[in-house]
Amino acid sequence: MTIFLYSIAAASILIYLPFLVVAYARVRTGYDISAPRAMFDKLPPYGQRAYWAHQNSFEAFMIFATAALMAYVTGVHSPLAVGVVIAFLMARLLYSIFYILNIPVLRSLMFGIGSLGSATLIVLSIIQATA
Repeated sequence: MTIFLYSIAAASILIYLPFLVVAYARVRTGYDISAPRAMFDKLPPYGQRAYWAHQNSFEAFMIFATAALMAYVTGVHSPLAVGVVIAFLMARLLYSIFYILNIPVLRSLMFGIGSLGSATLIVLSIIQATA
């Protein structure tokens, strides 16, 4: 199912959405080209949270991309897998939004949903491979 490949591309785009907020915060703070990494400490709280959401998106992406590739390679074909992919992408989008808006309970819920989605794809792949 090509949805797994498309979902990896979509998830890679989601990594950079929070960084748009970081860029906005950098412009508002005054970008220091001589020390770009040191500037993260000078960002307003929403900019720092956006940066942290960006960093976490890389971490979640590695696991999801692996899980989606496993599902693709093993030939997982189920409505559950499609639902999981959609849920993961929505959860990761909302994760970043809730992180930037500083709503920790909903952010954590979205993190859990995304993690469960990746785990489900891995389990479905193992089941498919051993069938």
